[in-house]
Amino acid sequence: MSRKETPKRKVAFPMIAHYNPAVKYFIERGLGQTYVMQPAMTRRTMALGEKLAPDMVCTPFKTILGSMIEALEAGADTLIMTMGYCRLGYYGELAESILREQGYTFDYVNFAEYTTGRPKDYLKALKALTPHPRPAKVLKAMKDALDMVRKIDEAECQYYMNCGFETEKGSFKKALNRFFKAMASAKSRKDIEKGYHTCLEAFETLPVRKAAPVLKVGLIGEYFTVMDAFSNLDLEQALADMGVEVHRWMNVSHRNLDYPGEKNLHVAIKDYCRYEMGPTSTANIWKAKKYAEDGFDGIIHVKSAGCTPEIEIMPVLRRISEDYKIPVLFLTYDTETATAGLMTRLEAFYDMIAMRRKVIS
Repeated sequence: MSRKETPKRKVAFPMIAHYNPAVKYFIERGLGQTYVMQPAMTRRTMALGEKLAPDMVCTPFKTILGSMIEALEAGADTLIMTMGYCRLGYYGELAESILREQGYTFDYVNFAEYTTGRPKDYLKALKALTPHPRPAKVLKAMKDALDMVRKIDEAECQYYMNCGFETEKGSFKKALNRFFKAMASAKSRKDIEKGYHTCLEAFETLPVRKAAPVLKVGLIGEYFTVMDAFSNLDLEQALADMGVEVHRWMNVSHRNLDYPGEKNLHVAIKDYCRYEMGPTSTANIWKAKKYAEDGFDGIIHVKSAGCTPEIEIMPVLRRISEDYKIPVLFLTYDTETATAGLMTRLEAFYDMIAMRRKVIS
């Protein structure tokens, strides 16, 4: 069948943070397929996944499974699943099995089956989505999509560092939402650049009241939960609303695109960790130590229930806390975690770091 005669797939990818517009851009501009954007995750998403998932899997699997179901309900006929360095690498196969047992019909591209490091296997993955990929078009769209990812990360970084000090309530959120809408509708590199620079200009001109020194908190933790506002109950916004400057190193740009590598990070944390402990563990230990050295007022460690690698680094983080006299708050999220309980712990943590600041100033 020729390229013109091949019907377009309706492709979807599980919701994660704000990255889906970049996936949409690549699927539509690079592969010429239709992208189906499922609704933003809600308690229904979680309930759909929780109902069908094994009890002992970590929480992100349940939200991913629920998001896949909502994508199929929205009309997707092809699902993409990412690979991973922990149990996430097995979740693609498990999710497919569960969905087919429930009677769903769909094509499935599980990148865990193609990430061998060999170029011909990546080409197979592309051909599973489109039988006649045009290399130049694919490469250009991939470059643009990755650039969009970097801009999403940078915009969010600037937002959480400053929105807690705005003098016009909601002004930063409006600018950020306009940026996300621009990324979702972008059809070219020019659109991406325009949306990004409009957002940055807004951030730079919006009035803020930030009298030094401000309380600074660094977030570290499990890859999915620490980045995804739905999964962590909008933790960063809650901290910002208390008047805290929020920093989060873990994002796709830092962990996947510009990652310095385990060996380089181990040099900096050799007193705390001699071996690799998991997909994000080394980076989290390194960044926790860096936050402490840089004079941050506190660190929050975020993980989903059942995340073994992040459980294993908790003793190391306690050592960093003792050595640098910096408070560390440990937050674990599961399907029953509620906002009220989270806020109680955050308010207590805020009071503690505020009192600590007064003592050491």
